[in-house]
Amino acid sequence: MDEEDAQHHQGSPELFMFLASTVHDMKNSIGVLNGTLENLLAAAPASTEQPQQPRHADYAPLAQMLYQTKRLNDNLIQLLALYKDVGKPGYPFDPAACRVSELVEQVAGQARTLLQSRGIALDLDFPQDAIWTLDEDLIIGVLVHAINNAIRYTRDRLRLAIRVDGDYLELRVEDNGDGFPPAMLEAGASAMDSRRSGVNFLNNSSGLGLYFSSEVAKMHKHRQRGGSIALENGGMLGGGCFILRLP
Repeated sequence: MDEEDAQHHQGSPELFMFLASTVHDMKNSIGVLNGTLENLLAAAPASTEQPQQPRHADYAPLAQMLYQTKRLNDNLIQLLALYKDVGKPGYPFDPAACRVSELVEQVAGQARTLLQSRGIALDLDFPQDAIWTLDEDLIIGVLVHAINNAIRYTRDRLRLAIRVDGDYLELRVEDNGDGFPPAMLEAGASAMDSRRSGVNFLNNSSGLGLYFSSEVAKMHKHRQRGGSIALENGGMLGGGCFILRLP
């Protein structure tokens, strides 16, 4: 393969810039759509029988639209971050001391409208006074994605639990569904195991999110220790559990 063929095979920088710009524009447009749907659902009258849900069945399609647009927005944000080589030198990784209570408040706030529109309760369990050094924007993105993914598996309840476990901060998103299927558990293990080929994006629809989350976890290092993610079944609610551990 000569130099010209190699450049053609790898793709031109102009093409990559065009694709990144297009993805960015799509993300912005979907963000506007998300905001509109959230405002419509927030204005819907509450049900007297099920306070978590709007009264009229007409709002159910809006809730489904919001769920799908949230998934698209997650994927586009992750694609942009990976395009910029998340975890590589030069990426805007900005760890700082963060109050865990403020982190939880932001995550719960971003998820609130979608969860309410689908009748899903969110339990919060975290140490009020804990402070940890982390990249707040990246961790919020990982946790919000985990909540959006858990909506696929839960019956009607999620749990965001954070605790200090020795030298690590453990952040868990749990659901009360039937648990992750074996393929998802395998994908979670593959995302962190450098000896494996990595996540199979073609066979696993959650591959991008898992890969992004694992890269964010690995970026967090302290005294030769690195962060990690894991998927398991069980937890306090008996369903699937997404676990993020930060040193």
